[in-house]
Amino acid sequence: MKIKNIEFFELEMPLAVPYTIAYETVDRTVNIVFKITTTSGLTGWGCAAPDLEVTGETKEDVIHNIKNDIIPILENQSPFQIVKFIHDVKQRLKQASSAIAMLDMALHDLLARKAQLPLYQLLGGYRKSIQTSITIGILPTDETLKQAREFVSRGFSVIKLKGGLNLNEDVEKIIKLREELGKDIVLRFDANQGYSIDESLRFVEQTKSARLEILEQPTCQTKESSMGIISNSIHIPVMADESIKSIKDAFRLASNNLIDMVNIKLMKVGGIIEAQHINSVAKAAGMEVMVGCLDECALGISAGLHFALSRPNIEFADLDGHLDLLNDPFHDLFTLKNGTLYPSQEYGLGKIKL
Repeated sequence: MKIKNIEFFELEMPLAVPYTIAYETVDRTVNIVFKITTTSGLTGWGCAAPDLEVTGETKEDVIHNIKNDIIPILENQSPFQIVKFIHDVKQRLKQASSAIAMLDMALHDLLARKAQLPLYQLLGGYRKSIQTSITIGILPTDETLKQAREFVSRGFSVIKLKGGLNLNEDVEKIIKLREELGKDIVLRFDANQGYSIDESLRFVEQTKSARLEILEQPTCQTKESSMGIISNSIHIPVMADESIKSIKDAFRLASNNLIDMVNIKLMKVGGIIEAQHINSVAKAAGMEVMVGCLDECALGISAGLHFALSRPNIEFADLDGHLDLLNDPFHDLFTLKNGTLYPSQEYGLGKIKL
């Protein structure tokens, strides 16, 4: 069996509700969908979600890399040399994590289809479902509470609030969310690098009564020692997101005792292989792991879900990036019920109906 054909196309998806985080406002996203077909007719699907701030790529970069670097490596080759392909592409592309994740995803999808297994079972199959948080961007307090009530009415019990622009407003929202939602709803907070050390410590102290579960990336990714100071000063686990883009990042942060948790996003780290390495470092360091996402179509979310289900120390998920996307052509790859994600039992990433 050899790779016979490679196709790709742009998928532009407006957001039903634009959102704001500490460093940008987003109202639409573009994914690049990628398909490998073999001489036997077997297919593998992947997608890239380029994000200039997070992955350092534009859609034009991804398309250029597919044409000039990925296709030449894959053409007429056996599709099951996944580690070799990823290694070779990484040697050619130094800043292309979503393009590499796209390739990694498609090759793993194809392998699982060949094995006639859902991908999560091929990867380890530790869990059969996982609860996901749902995110509220930076909004006025009344709109924040309104969105939270709506999400809880839909069955979600884990709310992640974005902040980092205004400490006082962030504190007010967290306190009011706890008052409004009661003690049984889990609250997490993501500052998206927006705070200083002092602001982070003040935020935690002033929201102590709200019993936050996680504080995510409070300070700038270039100031790693700041997260270490915060992590060693507060009672809430500090999770690295933007600071974790490779196994080297995970090892450096863990070995220097700078963080308590890691957020692994396939698009950010370059796919499942690198994600497995980062997860192993986290396990060795005794750190908890969350699997997150960017603004990805359901195909990308499915890959994150299958990876999240594969390992026992992956206890948290933030896989909601597809929920507000319009024109997403991928359906029925997984089920979301009362805030919990269940994978399809079809082979690979699920049955593709395009």
